[in-house]
Amino acid sequence: MPYVVSGEQKQSMEKNAGELWDPANHCFVCGPSNPGGLRVRFRLEEEGGEQICRAEFTPGPTHVGYSDMLHGGILYSLLDDVMANWSFLQGQRAHTARCEVRYRDAVPMGVGLKLEGRLLRRRGRMMEMEGKAFRDDNGALVATARARFMSTGASGHESSSTA
Repeated sequence: MPYVVSGEQKQSMEKNAGELWDPANHCFVCGPSNPGGLRVRFRLEEEGGEQICRAEFTPGPTHVGYSDMLHGGILYSLLDDVMANWSFLQGQRAHTARCEVRYRDAVPMGVGLKLEGRLLRRRGRMMEMEGKAFRDDNGALVATARARFMSTGASGHESSSTA
């Protein structure tokens, strides 16, 4: 289904010429056109015959929760998006149906994170996904997520455009 673009959206597209426009451009986590967003860039990598969505993120002063630590809601959002982008980067839209996060350790401001998302199993339109966040400095696992996503159709995005 083609997207209908308003005059305001068209102006934004022209302003950001060369940038892929799609409905996710204003996403809080990955949208390049969201001035207050995190602007995380996700990519797919193959490992042992499995597709894994990966990204990196380093929290700054606007992402603080308690006592110079990353806010748990930001970490939840990062995990949700690394799982959602596993599907999106393969040309399939999916929406979170349920998500449970297990926080294992606090993340200090300025410590980079490595994110991973993968498919565990698919049953019809439902996909069971797993997301993980690791500290970049020592590799420690700081949070895991298990989620169910409902596939809702083609995203119009191909993994070849992620480079």
